[in-house]
Amino acid sequence: MSSGATGGGRGVGSGVYDAHRHLGVLPAHPFYGGPPVNPDTAAVADVDALLRSLDDEDVERALVIPNYGVPDVSASFALNELVLEAAARDDRVRAGLWVSPRPQDAALTAQALAMAGEDGVVALKTSFLLGGRASEQACQPQLDAIFATAREHGLVVHVHTSPGAASDVDEVGRLVENYGDDVAVHLVHLGGGMSGHIKLIGSRFFDWIAAGKRVYTDTSWAIGFAPRWLAAEVQRRGIGHDRVLYASDEPWGDAAGELARLRAAAGDGELARLWLTDNAAALYG
Repeated sequence: MSSGATGGGRGVGSGVYDAHRHLGVLPAHPFYGGPPVNPDTAAVADVDALLRSLDDEDVERALVIPNYGVPDVSASFALNELVLEAAARDDRVRAGLWVSPRPQDAALTAQALAMAGEDGVVALKTSFLLGGRASEQACQPQLDAIFATAREHGLVVHVHTSPGAASDVDEVGRLVENYGDDVAVHLVHLGGGMSGHIKLIGSRFFDWIAAGKRVYTDTSWAIGFAPRWLAAEVQRRGIGHDRVLYASDEPWGDAAGELARLRAAAGDGELARLWLTDNAAALYG
């Protein structure tokens, strides 16, 4: 969030590695049939504002991704250059490029993938919130291109999750199964809600790890019980300690709240160190 915004303040992050936050201001949009609004009130418009946010929150490193969420995806594609600028300006910043699985965005996605070898790029971010499905044949060429580029450059593919429809674990889990043997897949938001949490923590996350899939998750947006349960299952099963990351998802999340919830679940020992810093450092550099 920007300097001086509610929930900010020196020391919020205490040296953490934020594995998912956004850069850029989107145009107002009439979501759900209402008037045009900008609900992401803490969005930052430029690199200077981003770096002030990292200072204010005492964030040691951050993976920064273009802001997205309005149907005009050209706005998010245009922010790829800004994210690259941020990574070039400050060593604390790593870049994730916005790409789309939708066939109508194929040309823009190809342009974004052409930047995958730029300095500081460590991830490709995609989402089905704006259309397409992992199981939809029309999306397959774009998905193959995204994962082939990630494989070539050693990048992580970030995938949004939320319960139901195209972003449900039932759908996006296909990407882990199809590509996760040799490409790291970061399932953002731990499934995104009650059903997603239960599907992942109850079995699938650990089943994928046991099967050798390169799957990761973060606890942004997680309902209160989920990080506690995740930590308990990691301890009980003895796997997954190296696959969970802290993410603020600013400006759509709340850095102070996300951090407090994960710290409460992980405690103050080795698990906290892994989840708050070391895992992201190992994955993203």
